[in-house]
Amino acid sequence: MASGWNAIWEWANPRKFMGWTDKALPVVAVLAAVVFTGGLFWGFFLTPDDYRQGATVKIFYLHVPSAMMAINIWVMMLITSLIWIVRRHHVSALAAKAAAPIGAVMTLIALVTGAIWGKPMWGTYWEWDPRLTSFLILLLFYIGYMALWEAIENPDTAADLTSVLCLVGSVFALLSRYAVLFWNQGLHQGASLSMDTEENVADVFWYPALMAIAGFVLLFIALVLLRTRTEIRQRRLQAIEMRERVQG
Repeated sequence: MASGWNAIWEWANPRKFMGWTDKALPVVAVLAAVVFTGGLFWGFFLTPDDYRQGATVKIFYLHVPSAMMAINIWVMMLITSLIWIVRRHHVSALAAKAAAPIGAVMTLIALVTGAIWGKPMWGTYWEWDPRLTSFLILLLFYIGYMALWEAIENPDTAADLTSVLCLVGSVFALLSRYAVLFWNQGLHQGASLSMDTEENVADVFWYPALMAIAGFVLLFIALVLLRTRTEIRQRRLQAIEMRERVQG
């Protein structure tokens, strides 16, 4: 077991990380482009209108995957932040930093598409519904997380403080996921995708939705690998500049 964990840490070594991602990133990027485009094309153009919601139901293929990613990206940031706190592993901290802007964009997409979808369904773009409100707060945490990284010059100190912020923000990530279970009031419906056949959407919507979600996941993986590589390069550049400044 110990040797297995050591192998994982070895692959996460900055030099090895740059090596294997250099080969993996193009493959993941192409796969993400194909699955992401295919899922959205299938959902928007090859599925019927809903008998109650009409064509507006097709925003589902953007709204649901982006909302899922918004929550799960924060969970990923939580895990990598905990690794930083426990192991002081720099790649984990940089991966969390790299993921934050992607998560913020996903949260914003979920809020905007939810508002567009909500207008014909609820008669309003916004309601202080528990799930909607927790999602808005989650977006503010994403913004605060990114701002904190930029505000602190020492990268290790920034990683420490943003990790703590990530722990606090995880409460709202969980609320965003389970708010409809905690409170009965609110306009937002329950889970659209479920293993329960009585609650789940029809198969004609289910399969393209799964493909769209897979596309969003692959897109995130490609982007976070790309951004983490960029963060590592920037960290190396800063170290070189610091060394030259000391020598000078």
